[in-house]
Amino acid sequence: MPAFALVDANNFYCSCERAFDPALQGLPVIVLSNNDGCVISRSEEAKELGVAMGAPWFQIEQGPDAASIRQFSSNYALYGDMSRRILEVLRRWSWKVEPYSIDEMFLDLSGFGGDLVARGHAIRRDVLRETKIPTCVGIGPSKTIAKLANHLAKQRPEYAGVCDLTDPEARAVVYPSLPVGEIWGVAGATGRRLARMGIQTVDQLAALDMRQARDAFTVIGQRLVMELRGTSCLPLNMLAPQRKGVAVTRSFSHAVTDWREMSEAVATYATRATEKLRRHGLVAAGMTVFMRTNRYNGDPSYRGQVSYEIEPTQDCLILIGEALRGARSLWRPSYRYFKAGVMLHDLSPVGRMPASMFPTRDPRASARIMTALDAVNARFGRDTLRPAVTGIAREWATKAEYRSPRYTTRIDEIMKAVAI
Repeated sequence: MPAFALVDANNFYCSCERAFDPALQGLPVIVLSNNDGCVISRSEEAKELGVAMGAPWFQIEQGPDAASIRQFSSNYALYGDMSRRILEVLRRWSWKVEPYSIDEMFLDLSGFGGDLVARGHAIRRDVLRETKIPTCVGIGPSKTIAKLANHLAKQRPEYAGVCDLTDPEARAVVYPSLPVGEIWGVAGATGRRLARMGIQTVDQLAALDMRQARDAFTVIGQRLVMELRGTSCLPLNMLAPQRKGVAVTRSFSHAVTDWREMSEAVATYATRATEKLRRHGLVAAGMTVFMRTNRYNGDPSYRGQVSYEIEPTQDCLILIGEALRGARSLWRPSYRYFKAGVMLHDLSPVGRMPASMFPTRDPRASARIMTALDAVNARFGRDTLRPAVTGIAREWATKAEYRSPRYTTRIDEIMKAVAI
């Protein structure tokens, strides 16, 4: 029988901060979105204080509990690397691992036998020992059931962090108490349609006639019912799907009214986008550039966007030029801009896109330069080498006033042992 485990990191961003600062244990901790705008992760202690997901930081900062809360700016370099470390631990338990998101990963435990709950606790112990990140584990004969089991492992103390729903009798006990909204992928219009059909709980959906499920929700609904009954219809995806696009968009730390600042920002976003292209072995043949004002602060509204074909490439110097060309066409000096972005599309693997008849740069020279650029930045840290047009001071850059050090990805920010 198939057996899937979903390993989900608890309050992942907050847990990453605590992993490098034990003094944060037991304290209310929150992580803020770009520009320190609103809450995107909360520790259990912060939840108990009533801090809501998405709550604006300026309101919390002025509230009665502000002095007891430890706040952090988003540190995505750290979080991404910690996710990679968790993945490495999990691959020692199963070579079939599917990263579902930065903090959730599916494992195939089929054929292992034995006590799966004990295995789940051992996985938790390994991850905690090696990364300091607490997790919960849900186990089931399908990915949908494993996801439900993970929800129970988090919400119900009696499971102690591991819930196994591979046994149909165990599912029969918990399904009647679970609303359909807890099912993976059931939300919005699907949830409303189920409500109109009188289906409120998981057991009611699992008992739905297959033909009725197909008629109401196409083959996806039929597959969902089968998954809830214990038939696996969603195998692990061992290969990451090819990206259809790459986007880098940011809000500015202050309203941008100067073309120099806007050009630095757009050039930086194009550089970041091409880094992602090269990481995934892709080239782009299309680009979109946009800039916009803040519609909420009373400024005149302006939302400029332009899309166009470009020479297929992953060379940041070429793409910076193309991005600045688009940005210049959108620039209106009378506005106060709060956000801009660069999106790359029409992506293809390197070598599969027809070569340009009149390339802007020699492809071999371009490849050598980009390889050298990536190698230097990989060894000494991002932006050790960067195009000068991306700026030096970058006063416009996204605010991150409370960001912790990038302990695992920047040699100059690594933790230091001090003799006492």
